[in-house]
Amino acid sequence: MQNRFGFKDFIQFLLLLVVVVLGWLQLVQQDRDRILQQDVLAKLAAMEKSLANGVISGAAARASAAPNNSTRDTSWARPGVEIEWQPPWEFATDPRNEPGFEEGGEFTDLFEAQPAKLTPIIGGDVYATRVGDRVCESLGAFDSNTLRFRGVLASAWQQDPAGLWIRVRIRDDACFSDGEPLTAEDVRFTFQDYVFNMSIENERARSTLDQITDVVVIDPHTVEFKFSKALSFNLPYTLGVYVLPKHFYSKFEPAQINAATGLLMGSGPYRMERLDPSAQWTPGQDIVLVRNENYWGPRSPLEKLRYRVVTDDLARLVAYTNGEGDQTLPTSPQFVKVTKEPDWEVENQSLKWINMRSGYSFIAWNGGLRNGKPTPFSDVRVRLAMTLCLDRERMIKDIWEGIGIVAKGSVNPESPASDHALKPWPFDRARGKALLEEAGWKDRDGDGVLENDKGEPFVFEFTRAGGGEIAERIANFVKDAYAKVGIRVEIKVIDWSVMQEIQKARDFDALIMGWSATAPESDPKQIFHSDSIKEGGDNFVQWNSPKADALIDKIRTTIDYDERMKAWHEFEATLHAEQPYTFVRVAPWLRFVKKSIGNVHMYKTALEPWEFFRAGEQSVPAN
Repeated sequence: MQNRFGFKDFIQFLLLLVVVVLGWLQLVQQDRDRILQQDVLAKLAAMEKSLANGVISGAAARASAAPNNSTRDTSWARPGVEIEWQPPWEFATDPRNEPGFEEGGEFTDLFEAQPAKLTPIIGGDVYATRVGDRVCESLGAFDSNTLRFRGVLASAWQQDPAGLWIRVRIRDDACFSDGEPLTAEDVRFTFQDYVFNMSIENERARSTLDQITDVVVIDPHTVEFKFSKALSFNLPYTLGVYVLPKHFYSKFEPAQINAATGLLMGSGPYRMERLDPSAQWTPGQDIVLVRNENYWGPRSPLEKLRYRVVTDDLARLVAYTNGEGDQTLPTSPQFVKVTKEPDWEVENQSLKWINMRSGYSFIAWNGGLRNGKPTPFSDVRVRLAMTLCLDRERMIKDIWEGIGIVAKGSVNPESPASDHALKPWPFDRARGKALLEEAGWKDRDGDGVLENDKGEPFVFEFTRAGGGEIAERIANFVKDAYAKVGIRVEIKVIDWSVMQEIQKARDFDALIMGWSATAPESDPKQIFHSDSIKEGGDNFVQWNSPKADALIDKIRTTIDYDERMKAWHEFEATLHAEQPYTFVRVAPWLRFVKKSIGNVHMYKTALEPWEFFRAGEQSVPAN
């Protein structure tokens, strides 16, 4: 019999082949689904394990599921330019792994002075910054352990090899404390409509950011900064600015923002307990922050942070020892005295260390006009004489119990920007008197007081903030020291909250205060460049030195590290020679913290209260 393969047989064979192929594809899909399901279950198991040890952070969740570099989205980036990917933002020391860890509770920090306002960027004193750092965040910050600049709100960035632009990618899950997403438009608003708004009192910030020519929104999570100059500070200064919520601050007119005292909102781990514009925080009240339950990063253990002002040094230590505070800044004499008590360390952590924020105290000499008239300190010879006539070694010994060293300039002596060959001016009263005479100040009538050629006595007003034992002792020391060379000192005591106002108005002869750094290299333009004299800037001593201006510009524009250090050393020598300040003392940080507070670490950046917890049965000593 002849066997023929007809059309009907072909159709049946084709149908059978289709059935076989479909069956095979179904088996493949089932296998892929099984693998995917196992992967998901594994990730869920890892998250459950993290939850068992504490609350998993958004950053940790992202890290567990993050693709490797080869599969990251790079569509936002400029082609051909290196992308600097940033690790997830996490605790420097995870409190959940520390002995005695517990969630909840309140931490009270005792402030030494009253901040005038907390409104971000405007409220620029050290106390407003300590509060603002808990509530607001920036695109980047200095790592607590390494001091390398790294991303916070930024997941990556690119830098123009020529230094004229920086493109930043914002973390996808970043949001403000009210749950609203944080976008590139918020970054643009912060700079263009808030910092650079000439009607808003942001002179300090504008003085260090004037090289920014544009802030461009590329997409909802990408922003690009354009610069007029390639400056060495462009990355940390630009990405270090608090990012503010446009939907909140755009509701207010500049005059309302300038007058505000407690309009503080951001994306940080804490938020203001009360953020009612009609009933905002005002000076005299405790500042209370509550944990931001919408925080995109790791969850802070403490439920509340409270800041209470006790201006008197003795009263503040008494309040701390009575349990009214968990942390305080002791004076040097207090630190030396109480740490010798036999039982002190049982309940207290005594911290003393140099960090990035270790600052210097100084006497600022108003070298310009006050009420239209020049002060005696417009003469560089007089300013140098004032330094030579002040025994600063003795001041440190008598006032600070020997804690600290004599300052020689504005740069932290541990920084490579400081020239170790340059030494502080010595105490030399005879040379100081000779310089005063050279400048025309002599005792012309034998009454023990110096006069100029018009017969006007050398009398000046010395302004200090009230409330502190140390400030009072400094003022008395200064008065006695200058009386010995024929200069009369009139002490004026003011509240700290008005100190910034008299600086802006240039309404002082001399004042005592301190600057603390915010970076390993702090841009000197804000304080010392002649451009910062105008518009109430921070060059309130009105120091106008063309040589210093040129060196500051060189520091800011020199990308090469070694060349920039040379410029720093030259600038330090100029500052040393012209003495717009008498630099008094470089001080280590001193803090008392209760032993009941866990996870307290002395970082290179300072302390990180968002890592603290109120310990259970077992607490950890400071590291």
